[in-house]
Order: sequence, then C-alpha cells, then structure tokens
Amino acid sequence: MQIDVLVIGAGAAGLMCAATAGYRGKKVVVVDMGKKPGRKILISGGGRCNFTNENARAENYICQNPHFIKSALSRYSAQDFIELVERHGVNYHHKTLGQLFCDDSAKDIVDVLMTECDWAGVEVKMRNEVLSVTKTESGYQVKTTETSYTCTSLVVASGGLTMPKLGASPIGYKIAEQFGLKVLPTTAALVPFTLHDHDKTRFDGLSGISILTEVSSDSGDSFKENILFTHRGLSGPAILQISSFWQAGQAVTINLLPDHNLNEVIADWRQHQAQKSIKNLLATLLPKRFIECLIDSKDIPDKAVNQLSHAEIQALHCFIHQWQIKPNGTEGYRTAEVTLGGVDTDELSSKTFAAKKSEGLYFIGEVIDVTGWLGGYNFQACWAQGVATGLVVT
Repeated sequence: MQIDVLVIGAGAAGLMCAATAGYRGKKVVVVDMGKKPGRKILISGGGRCNFTNENARAENYICQNPHFIKSALSRYSAQDFIELVERHGVNYHHKTLGQLFCDDSAKDIVDVLMTECDWAGVEVKMRNEVLSVTKTESGYQVKTTETSYTCTSLVVASGGLTMPKLGASPIGYKIAEQFGLKVLPTTAALVPFTLHDHDKTRFDGLSGISILTEVSSDSGDSFKENILFTHRGLSGPAILQISSFWQAGQAVTINLLPDHNLNEVIADWRQHQAQKSIKNLLATLLPKRFIECLIDSKDIPDKAVNQLSHAEIQALHCFIHQWQIKPNGTEGYRTAEVTLGGVDTDELSSKTFAAKKSEGLYFIGEVIDVTGWLGGYNFQACWAQGVATGLVVT
C-alpha cells in the first residue's frame, strides 16, 4: 500500500503526530501491535490520566542535551493541549504542582486523539506488528503482519521498554540502530525502589504509610513530595521522581520533616513538655508506627525529652533531616512509568525530530532520550513532539 506517512505506535506521540499530519492532507496510517490504542494513557494517573503540566519547561526533563526539547515545548504548550481537550468537552481538574487530570477517565484522552485521527482521515491499524523496515529510493518499505506499506515518511513512536505486559517492544531502538543512529543505554525510571532484606524486615508492617518528605540523590537533585512504604520497598511521588537520578549502589537522603527544624522543635518541647517521651512527641509529627519502628531499631533513643544530651539531640536532628537509605534496586520495567535513555538526541533535529542520517525517518516519544519528571511532563513532551513532526512530514 502506497501512503505518505506511516507511524509506528498508537500511543500519545504517535496519534498526535498522525492527526496533525492528516489535517495537512497527508495519507497517514498508524500501526501498532497491541489490541487497543493509547494503552499507557489508559492506566496513567490512576486511570484519570495526568495529561499535562502547566509548568512544563526544558528543566523538567532529563536528556544528554538539556536544550533539545525547548523548541518543541515552546511551539506547542500545555495550554495548547488544554484547549484541544476543552474543544472536545473533556472535564478536568487541577492538582498540586501544575498537574491536570481528567474528571472521569483516561479514556477521554484516548477518545480525543482517536476522534482527531478520524476527523483527519488517519487509519489506525491495531494488532499489526512491524516485521521489517527497508530504505527505498523515495522513502521506506515497512512489512507488517497484515500488509506491506511504502511511505515517504516513517515516524517511529514505538515507546520504550516499560510495562512489558502492555506490549512494550525494543523495535524503535532496533530501527534506529539499523539506520546507524546511536542508542543510549536504557533503564527503568519513575519506578519504586526495592529494599535489602534487612530493611524489608525492619519496615515490615509499615506498608501503606505515607510521609511528606524531601528526597535527595547523590546528583544533588531533590523533590519535596510524599514517600510511601510498600510490601517490597519504597514508592510514592518523591521516590518515583528521585529514581530517575539514582544509580545502583547509591543511597538516597530523606528529610523526614522538611517543614520543621527539629533542633528548634525539641527546644520548644524541652520548655513546655519536658517530661514527655521523644517517641510520643515525634509521633505528633510523623506516623506512630514509623517512630516505633525507628525506636525498635535504635535509630532514635527511647527517652524523655529532658533526658536527651546535646549530642543525642544533634544526632536525632541529623537522622530525621538526613535519613539515608540504600535501595537494593528498583522494581524495573514491570512497574516503571518511563524508560530513561534511548535514541540519542544528537542524531535528531530538535525542530522536526528527523534523523540526520536518514531522510524521511523520524523518532518521537519515549523511544528517544527525553525523560520528563512525574506529573504530566512526559505526556506534554509527547504532544509537543507529535505536533512538531506532524507539521513537517511529507
């Protein structure tokens, strides 16, 4: 079948690109090996889809070239996508830190994208796996399980390696390497930590406890959000965020009371509640079960406040504000939200996402080395990249 544009991947970036190109009169087909489009969209944000972030800027992305995403974000902003959502009558709400969620269901966002593709005359072919890609004189020949396509422009929006149960595939990296593009090492990001057995035993029984903290990595990056104890280790927004900056073998530093200065708090306690135990007083600021766990492991003393020496107060202050824990690892691609690394952005145009080494070949979305923070940033990058590429494909 002869077409103008073939898009591999019916996810956020691929569908956005296809609709944009379709509206320009291009004959566009999207192929995807999965059963239904937008699978990661459907499960994101607890099924409500955190579809963008009003604060999205280049600083919110991890990339070997920190300036690479600037152009696309400046040309298609969060507000542009919000206007698209509003035109389709999708109800949404704001959460903290600029995050926007659907009121009803993530399916609303998939419906927006599929409706746009329908209006733009785009064909979306599901359960259609790519078997081979060959360069031709005028473009590319792509053989799939269903048919063979000849296209002028080939857009690879096949995603990363996260959530293999949803059909994650390395096809995008293989196509990049086939055409001589460098692919940077990949790893799971925005992912919970697992703990060593001794810590797992120590924190057994804390599953479900959430604490507002500030978590820092050895790289100097830090995030002030909640951590969550799980059966396997640590999760919650702050942990997912810092996982993108964590290297195996490193510890993370957790400020358990980011809104207090414990030295000042203890000075006040000594003045007004000197006879009370440090355990009971700390339990007014942190979950009681967590404090009991720290007492049991002798990380904090089991004494009345007026019995604490100056050295013990200093040690307690340091422990609470700089609690260090060394993860055993992460839960990996199985539960990760995104893949860190991928197609090297030095191989691509920052304006069009075209491969510099192969005319008519484009890479967008999670397959490239642009990874956003948690909170709608990755979706906004997908919308912006999809539009940037959809406006130029021939």
